[in-house]
Amino acid sequence: MQTEPLRRLGVLIVTLGALALGVTAPAAHAQGFSAYVTPPRFELRVQPGTTLRQVFELQQTGNARGQYRVYTNDWIFQPDQTVDFVDALTPESCRPWVAIERREFAVEPGARYRYRFEITPPADTPARECRFAIMVEGRDPTVGGNVQAAGRIGIVVYAAVGDAAPRLELADTRVETLNGHATPVLLVRNTGNAHGRLGGFVEGTDDAGQRIEFGPADLPILPGETRRVPLVALGEGKQAAPTVRFPVRIQGKLEWGRNTLALDARFAP
Repeated sequence: MQTEPLRRLGVLIVTLGALALGVTAPAAHAQGFSAYVTPPRFELRVQPGTTLRQVFELQQTGNARGQYRVYTNDWIFQPDQTVDFVDALTPESCRPWVAIERREFAVEPGARYRYRFEITPPADTPARECRFAIMVEGRDPTVGGNVQAAGRIGIVVYAAVGDAAPRLELADTRVETLNGHATPVLLVRNTGNAHGRLGGFVEGTDDAGQRIEFGPADLPILPGETRRVPLVALGEGKQAAPTVRFPVRIQGKLEWGRNTLALDARFAP
């Protein structure tokens, strides 16, 4: 099986730091490829035996006419928060349920293109989550007289089939060094059959007595896995995040869907 490791789920350019973290529109800027795509990810629900139609929009931001190729990939979210896009069908892949509008299209400078795709789970599909990526690849027909790739964007799709839902629980807490800084980390277990995410804010008091607000990293916790979720210290307004002086006690409730996860833990390196 051929895989291509790409960095971070969530801003989806040739990285996915936002699968996970897609807070802003993914963008790509390269020869023959200068575009924004919205939304950066889809989180959907579909019933077995029905067709769900969705649309993403690509805006051509360059001065040249953009030419694009579209195809689907499976993906694997690794424990280190990287993602592998996979051309071959993985076990339990739901890509055979997916229909895309067309394989290639072109967009004039400054124009927008609304691209349609469909998901149709078979009528006998049990509750589960369908996950795949729609890859939008720029094509540059001017290089050497041949059509060549110039960059790509991955749009991640989660579709809960039937009553599939996450079930999150706190497995452990720890402190890890991330980007050179000691960081509180939650180990969150998902025993459900769809992905979940933690949201909201909790409050901490560090060893210097300062009160600090923390928010969880926007990472998907996939069914059957235990995922490391950092708690990020937040500054007030436009202020920089405060320096945390460990140990720190963090308390409160984080949200996942309509549910909450209670936290009362002491974090020490």
